[in-house]
Amino acid sequence: MTLFDKPRNEQPVGAVGNEHLRVATPRGTGVVPFYRSMQERDAANVSRIVVLLHGRLRDADAYLLSAQNALAAASTDPARTLLLVPQFLATADIGAHGLPADTLHWEWTSWMGGDDAVGPAPLSSFDVLDALIEQFADRARFPALTDVVIAGHSGGAQVAHRYAIVGAGCKAPGVHCRYVIANPSSYVYFDAMRPDAQGILRPADTARCPGVDNWKYGVRRAPRYVEAAQFESLEKRYAAADVIYLLGQEDRDPHHDALDRSCAAAAQGPHRLARGRSYFAYLKERHPALSHRCWEVPGVGHNGAAMLGSHEGVRALFGVERLAHVIAPSAAGATD
Repeated sequence: MTLFDKPRNEQPVGAVGNEHLRVATPRGTGVVPFYRSMQERDAANVSRIVVLLHGRLRDADAYLLSAQNALAAASTDPARTLLLVPQFLATADIGAHGLPADTLHWEWTSWMGGDDAVGPAPLSSFDVLDALIEQFADRARFPALTDVVIAGHSGGAQVAHRYAIVGAGCKAPGVHCRYVIANPSSYVYFDAMRPDAQGILRPADTARCPGVDNWKYGVRRAPRYVEAAQFESLEKRYAAADVIYLLGQEDRDPHHDALDRSCAAAAQGPHRLARGRSYFAYLKERHPALSHRCWEVPGVGHNGAAMLGSHEGVRALFGVERLAHVIAPSAAGATD
């Protein structure tokens, strides 16, 4: 099999972030590339930081472009928003771009569930987000900062969703944190209930699908980052968090090439739209006072640029009610 016969996500990325975040924990140290929309000298008026997480193609540059397009369309001052896009590289990216030995890299998609990097240190993608938020959500660096948004589409939405449940999050005094979760393939269920073909919650068939309750679909066998976590308290914290789910109304292809079609994922529904609707209903049943919001985006399928640039996407990311101008669904930027 040649390089070009491989799936798109198993080919080296076209571009690597031009900034570098050092992540240091007792387990080791590594560097993650990232992009940002402005430099430190422009930080005085920043009131919102948006951390945007790329999908399975690891195309952080495309996601930065999508976020910039969405911000340009928003009826808000772009100088008050800092965009950050970290990049979770695969092992193949290191050699293809001649990157330094201290660059963190994962198995192709293991970063989506918070697994540890395969080198140079066993650090989780959640450790990376902890470090990014700690370094940037800092009122000493950004005195006007009031909001941090952690958002993702597709594979990035899987990271944002799971980090919202188990991650350290933003602890800076006076700074509000919101999570925006757009079109993920799967969600974390806190018990064995799953939707049947009619969307009615019933106990999952563990004989037919033994791993249905395992991470990243359930809470059993969670990765090292959360191995000592108590999910009862984490669920309560998650239910109380500011979370917006964005679902493309046309993201309903059960055979989409990037859709997780494993047994555990299929137990959540036939496609992303159904899975998102069912998960939101599941949480509402478990938490009747749930304040999470679920917004559907008409006319949009599995397209990151179109989701983020929609009225609903701009409102979720930037807290504004309208667009200064409409972004066409075919706009350049992230797709997967």
